[in-house]
Order: sequence, then C-alpha cells, then structure tokens
Amino acid sequence: MGNFAANEGLSIFVILVWLGINAFLFVHFYMAFLTDKWFYTRVLLGQALSWARAPAACLNFNCMLILLPVCRNLLSFLRGSIQHCSRTAARQLDRNLTFHKLVAYMIGFHTAVHIVAHLFNFEWFMGAQLDRNSSLLPFVLSEIGNGDNASFLNPIRTNETNPTIVMFTTIAGLTGVVITLALILIITSSMEVIRRSYFEVFWYTHHLFVIFFIGLVFHGFGRIVRGQTNLQAHNPFQCRDHFETWGENGTFCPKPEFAGNPPMTWKWVVGPMILYVCERMVRFYRSQQKVVITKVVMHPSKTLELQMKMKGFKMEVGQYVFMQCPPVSALEWHPFTLTSAPEEDHFSVHIRIVGDWTQGLYEACGGDKDETQDAWELPKMLIDGPFGTASEDVFNYEVVMLVGAGIGVTPFASILKSVWYKTIQQNQNVFTKKIYFYWLCPETQAFEWFADLLQSLERQMTSKNMADFLSYNIYLTRWKENEAAHFRVHHEAENDPITGLKQKTLYGKPNWDNEFSTIGTKHPNTKVGVFLCGPTMLGKALEKQCLSHSEAGVKFIFNKENF
Repeated sequence: MGNFAANEGLSIFVILVWLGINAFLFVHFYMAFLTDKWFYTRVLLGQALSWARAPAACLNFNCMLILLPVCRNLLSFLRGSIQHCSRTAARQLDRNLTFHKLVAYMIGFHTAVHIVAHLFNFEWFMGAQLDRNSSLLPFVLSEIGNGDNASFLNPIRTNETNPTIVMFTTIAGLTGVVITLALILIITSSMEVIRRSYFEVFWYTHHLFVIFFIGLVFHGFGRIVRGQTNLQAHNPFQCRDHFETWGENGTFCPKPEFAGNPPMTWKWVVGPMILYVCERMVRFYRSQQKVVITKVVMHPSKTLELQMKMKGFKMEVGQYVFMQCPPVSALEWHPFTLTSAPEEDHFSVHIRIVGDWTQGLYEACGGDKDETQDAWELPKMLIDGPFGTASEDVFNYEVVMLVGAGIGVTPFASILKSVWYKTIQQNQNVFTKKIYFYWLCPETQAFEWFADLLQSLERQMTSKNMADFLSYNIYLTRWKENEAAHFRVHHEAENDPITGLKQKTLYGKPNWDNEFSTIGTKHPNTKVGVFLCGPTMLGKALEKQCLSHSEAGVKFIFNKENF
C-alpha cells in the first residue's frame, strides 16, 4: 500500500479532481438550460438542448487545459521550483504527455456528444418549420422575428431552407465543421502506430491545433442557441397556452423576445493561448542561438553521435533538447536525450537512424560518404532546450535502478558519465550510494557505441576501490541461453567477448521479480528510484513490480522518461 501511495497517490488525486470538475460542469450546465429562460427553446429542441450545452462547457474547460502540458519551458520552471519542496509533486510534471492525451480523449468524447445533440437540434429546428400549422406552438415560435429578424428563436427561417446550407453559411456551422475535421485528423494521426511509423504525418497534422483553436474561439459568435430575454413581461408558464393571441391588443402576453448567449469560449482559452504563444516565442529566440558541431562520430550500429557547443548552454543529467536541421526539414523538430554530462565542455546526442528525417541528417553529416567532411560542410543545426525530465532526480535517491532498452539508454549515458566525473573530482555531496544499471538490447550491434563508456567506468571504479558502487546487467533479449552456449565456449576470456566488460552479458529477458526482491532485501527501509527509458510494455511491467514489492520496508518509486 505504501508503494502504491508513493507512486500513484498524487496522480490518482489529480485525475479524480479533473474528472470531478468535468462532472460538475456537465451537471451544472445541464441544469442551467432547464430554467425558465430556455423554456421555449426546449419546446423546439427538448432535452437535446441541455445535451448540447453541457458538453460544450466541458469542452471549454478541457481546451483550457490541453495546451498547458506542452508548455515545456513553463513545466521546466515549475519542476525546478517544486522539486525542492516535494519530489512527488515534481514527478507529476513528468507525466505531462499522459495528461495531455487524457484531456485530448475527453475533448474527443465531449465533441462527439455535442455534435450528436446538435444534429438532433437541427432536425427539430427544421421539423418546426416544415410542419406549418399555426395551431402548433413550435411553428409559432419559429415564425417569431420574421419581420425584423432581430429576436428570432429558430435559426432556420423558412421551410425552404436546406439545413446543410445553414451549416456551411453560418459562423457556428462552418467553424463547427472545421474544428471537427481538425480534431479528427489530430486524434487519428496521434495513434501510436502512425506516430511511430510516420512521425512526419503526426508532426504536421498536429499543428492543425492552430486552426482548431481559431475556430473554437469564433464558434460561439454565431449565437445559434437563443434564450428568452423578456421574462418579466412574458412569463412562459402563464403565456404558453395563449400563443395564438401573443402581442394582440388587450392580451397580457406580449411576444417573447430572444437573444443568443454571448460567446464564452475565448474567456476560457485566452490565458493558455497567450502562455503558449509566449512559450513559442521563447523557443524561437533560443533556437536562433548559434550552434557549432564540434565532432561527428558514425558508430557501426547505425547510430550517429553529434557533439555540439552553444553559448550559454547549461544542462542537468537526463535532460533532452529539440533539434531541427533546416537542410533536412525547415519545419520538423525532434526530441533527443542528451548523452553528455554537465561536467563536459560540450553537449552531445546519439541518434539512431530509423526514419526519413534521421536518414536525411545522417547523409547531411556525411554518414554515407567514405571521406571526412570539413567543418563548414556540416549542416546547420537549431537547438531548443534543454528541458527537464524524471532523470534529473536520479541523485536524490540513495539507491537507484536505471533501466534502458536499446537506444533508450541515452539518458543514462549522461547519468553514468556524471557519476564518473563526480568520482574523479571526489565529490562528497553525492547522495546516491548504489546504482543498478540494466540495459536490454535485441542484438549485439547496439552495444558498440556504449561499451566504451562502460569500460571506462569499470576501470575508474576499480581504481577508486568503488567497484560495488555500480552494478550493471546487460541483456541480449533475442538470444537464448542455449544459443549462447556455443559462443561462450569458443570465447572463454576474462572479459565478456561482446562488450569487453568483466561483467558477462546475460541472455534472454530479466526476471524482474527476482531483481526487485534481491534489491529490496539488500537495502531495507530505503527509497529506491526506478528510472526507465524504454517501451510502454516494459514500463507497465516495471511499474507493476514497484507497486507489488515492499520487502523490508523498501519503497520503489517509478520514474519514466516521457517526451
């Protein structure tokens, strides 16, 4: 229970508050449209009126939130401020994209309800005009405002009007179609299968959010949904049965007058929109600083290493930057974890060549050429960042588990390098006393670029009599133990034949239950920070282990890279 509260307690509280606000807004605005002001509107539309307006209020609330989790500079500032008071609160900011997705799903849900309700509304509006019977209250209400067209209730003015034409010629209709199409494209292109395989499609389509917000702000200016304004002169409950004599001399019931609600959406979203514009301005300014590529390393494992310098650049372990290469693409920005340590005089990234953009960068840096490129031939790079991640907290735990999968080892390269430098400098302020490092790779080629760092760390720790400080376990996940037996027989040596390390490479997948139990037994009454950079399925497995293990009072605190 203690592990669950430490890992998920605050997250669940935040989600419950968010869901509670959504539920409150839905019920509040549903009931608000059951009042006298909207009596005659309900005569035309029935309960569909409330079913359209309640989700609209929830849409305003969630559209106010949707931009905040992607204001990275704001989050980095908040994270730096909060973590001094509460690491648990700071860790919630690392789940920004998860919350961003939840809010997006809620927007999609309320949009669907809103659209379906309005489809019924248009049917009722049109039905009231088609049934031209002056003895029916809906028809009489639809005829109000035909003279001056100032206080109408039914936006479909005649029985010859096509609802489709109304949809595409009114502000509310046209903007509604535009923002719905934009939302559909944004959500569908954000599916993991598209985002992973066709990142460019996701990247470009996601920027339709600009059109979405512009349409959202102007959507309410059409004032299609209208309520009664002269309730004191015309009581609907007293006058509804006398509609045939409304406005005639001697009657106590003047004609009801109607007006649309003033647009409210802009009041909800203007603040986050201004924050986001400021965010983009900060990013643009920072990205214009000159970046110098000091070294390019082509690793055999189709991994490109770039070492760079930029004036005023300061970083912490585990942080990441956004990179743009104008010769490859003038619009695309891609996030990459920094693999250098704060103690180094440069910053570096390791980029695995897996898509069109990375292949373009690889070729622009001369990866497909045999001869060495001169410095002036290297492409121009733009850098935005660095931005904070969960890995910044790694030295705040006495015991740490680092789990990297494939190229997901990059944030831990920065951490392990920093450990190395702190050891050399005999830094006594390091709170961390033990690091367990796990690296999972499918093939041997993936080890090549990182093995040198591990070998250096191994030698350094041995020379400083700190061999027990770092325990590392490297797994070849696609090799089985029986498949590796022949390989080991023919490569018996003091060091591992694959990595060159004294610690032998393991085969298959780790038994996480055993690993967590062992660590929990060795470090009783300790908070163990578990840091992952890897696939979602691995994250779920580790998070489950963190929640289920509590040997000797140990608390496993799960942290996942999420950008």
